[in-house]
Amino acid sequence: MSPSTLTFLGTGDSIGVPRVYCDCEVCTEARSTGVNRRYRSSALLTGDEGQRLLIDCGPDWLDQMRLMELRQLDHALITHAHHDHIAGLPEWADACRWTGLKGNVYAPADVFVTVRSQYPWLERHLRFHNNDAGCRFGEWSIFPTPVNHGRNGMSYAYVFEKTGYRWAYCSDAILLSEQQKEPLKRLDLLVLGTNYYKENAEPGSRSVYDMTEGVQLMEELLPGRVVFTHMSHGVDGRNRYELPERVSLAFHGLSISLL
Repeated sequence: MSPSTLTFLGTGDSIGVPRVYCDCEVCTEARSTGVNRRYRSSALLTGDEGQRLLIDCGPDWLDQMRLMELRQLDHALITHAHHDHIAGLPEWADACRWTGLKGNVYAPADVFVTVRSQYPWLERHLRFHNNDAGCRFGEWSIFPTPVNHGRNGMSYAYVFEKTGYRWAYCSDAILLSEQQKEPLKRLDLLVLGTNYYKENAEPGSRSVYDMTEGVQLMEELLPGRVVFTHMSHGVDGRNRYELPERVSLAFHGLSISLL
């Protein structure tokens, strides 16, 4: 039995990197050596016995599956019903149609309201499971917790727990209330979305933390380790930035042992 691992399949914001219209240094580099190539944010949790759970299924799902050399997916967890987190569901459903194997999607009930309205045919090939009260995946207990998504409304962070280890995936959040911070305190690992190193727009007009705000949040939450994801073309992965030692930037293919 191997330890569970978390592998980043995408670390980009809602548009991804490179932007098609952009010739900035980061987008230019992303088109060549590709250090800054970022698919829309997604991650793969592989359990102790090899079972796989996808976290978010965005529009880059097909490329992400190809790059991981995966031909089949059985389970996915959805954080919220925005395009960059659910637009891969039709492609997955089409794969299920051809293989005859139904996939399983887990999300709070309000997320499924939007998914059903946008893709009313998905349940022919995907089973929807309401996880408002939490769910299990192998050795992990998983709990959705609502977080402020700024001008974009709300999202969900997920807290994963097993004996001796506790971590959370929070890709789309800003200006968390004290109540929303409570389930995210003293984690072994926090995966947090940060669009920029320092964003100039007022926090009230935005939807995701920047890295400087993420560090301030970390000082309140006291996680053992922090990994930033959901990054725009305003972040150059070749730079270390002024970040604490236990903070790092995610990149495609980064795999973390959850010990």
